Amino acid sequence: MSGLGLFSGRPPCCLGVFAHGHKGALLRRAAREGRRPWRPCSFGGVALRRGFWTRAARSQEVTRTRDRYPVRRLPFAEVSEEDLAFFQRVLPGRVCTDARELEVVNVDWLKMVRGCSQVLLKPRTTEEVSRILRYCSERNLAVNPQGGNTGMVGGSVPVFDEIVLSTALMDRVISFDAVSGILVCQAGCVLEQLSRYVEERDFVMPLDLGAKGSCHIGGNVATNAGGLRLLRYGSLRGTVLGLEAVLADGLVLDCLTSLRKDNTGYDLKQLFIGSEGTLGVITAISILCPRKPKAVNLAFLGCASFAEVLKTFSTCKGMLGEILSAYEFMDDRCMRLVESHLRLSNPVKENPFYVLIETSGSDARHDEEKLNNFLEQVMSSGLVTDGTVATDNTKIKMLWALRERITEALSCDGYVYKYDISLPVEKLYDIVIDIRSRLGQSAKSVVGYGHLGDGNLHLNVTAEAYSASLLNAIEPYVYEWTARHQGSISAEHGLGFKKKDFIGYSKAPEAVVLMQRLKAMLDPKGILNPYKTLPASPELAGL
Repeated sequence: MSGLGLFSGRPPCCLGVFAHGHKGALLRRAAREGRRPWRPCSFGGVALRRGFWTRAARSQEVTRTRDRYPVRRLPFAEVSEEDLAFFQRVLPGRVCTDARELEVVNVDWLKMVRGCSQVLLKPRTTEEVSRILRYCSERNLAVNPQGGNTGMVGGSVPVFDEIVLSTALMDRVISFDAVSGILVCQAGCVLEQLSRYVEERDFVMPLDLGAKGSCHIGGNVATNAGGLRLLRYGSLRGTVLGLEAVLADGLVLDCLTSLRKDNTGYDLKQLFIGSEGTLGVITAISILCPRKPKAVNLAFLGCASFAEVLKTFSTCKGMLGEILSAYEFMDDRCMRLVESHLRLSNPVKENPFYVLIETSGSDARHDEEKLNNFLEQVMSSGLVTDGTVATDNTKIKMLWALRERITEALSCDGYVYKYDISLPVEKLYDIVIDIRSRLGQSAKSVVGYGHLGDGNLHLNVTAEAYSASLLNAIEPYVYEWTARHQGSISAEHGLGFKKKDFIGYSKAPEAVVLMQRLKAMLDPKGILNPYKTLPASPELAGL
């Protein structure tokens, strides 16, 4: 039976939404008598940060990227004792050559790629970043900018021995305007800490990610991260008002405006949003934060098929309108993984698909009435079979954990082949079915989940261990399928190291060549995050 009233705190009005026939009468009678006839929602396990899984992964040997992939080291210089002495003068006490600490920054948190860097630099200021890059450019030393190292495509860790330039100590809030909601901060601020900072001032960050406890805002901007709030607040290309970046030769580009309207010349900040550290190192940003909603509701619903998921979304947009802030979906295999590996519990009865709908607005009574009308409509029409609603912040976080921690659960299931694609929403799950059929027993799990409101699917395949034959069965087939259906091979994760050679499935050759020209102009020696984002030549660009 439904657990809708359990989280809502309003049993009389909410229980009736999911109550039908004899069971509905029992529910209403139980509500009058103060009893709970429904199956209680229980959430097991302890909330874990991605850092836990990163540390756990280090007990296992990760194959070096240069040994697993066909990639050659470019003719960059190697770090000398004289180089280390210079870095120590610029960053006293913040130059690390300790093998144990370097192990952390050389491996991505998904334990898929591993570099061989022997130097970690930790600047605190833009001036320090500028001095480092100017020197590295003169010496032809390759540099790997790194934020929270939560990327999904191998873009945040070295491929060979690139110097790791960490923004971890660049974590200062520069200013916040309580009238406009404009936040100016350094690139190393952790997203969750920024969220707390602005929420204390009655605002929210315009993006929310599962990795918020570890990811840096500079890395979010550098990868143009999407996340859970894009449906409501749009992408970072719209909410980032300005940024400061240091180019490969040490030049500081100050585009850190806090103006919402500035139509003077080219919008240079857009070059760096989504550039993945290949054009410059972002050191500070200015971002527009919306006001904190006074009322937030979260519905977790079960659907019998993906067709019902789509119809529910259409109904949702029509009936919830301006208060709709998120529409996420996950299949039953995702649910089984979070149950088995993370000990979380499904709050509703088993269904082939689940959707998570968030509303946020300024009038709790108005929002509750709209949500209840929507729930009554989708239940009575058979689009939804079961559901639960949360209004309390603690319970809201528990429901969100079912969606946000899928990536963690997948990492526990084995080696993960991850694909982050955009497709027309009506085609979104077809590729999951196709890949599942194509791989058969060679894959352990094939799952689909994501931001349906944005047409963004996270397709994941797990296996007991890395297999070149399994990879060849998936790629480039998955990219060909996506291109054939007018999709994008990267919706929000970027291209990094793992997808750079497939950019041609989403971009025309002329566009790729222009990108390479921009890279050559801003970083003529190619020292910034080499081997990432762009193919070595147009011929390797996929098609």
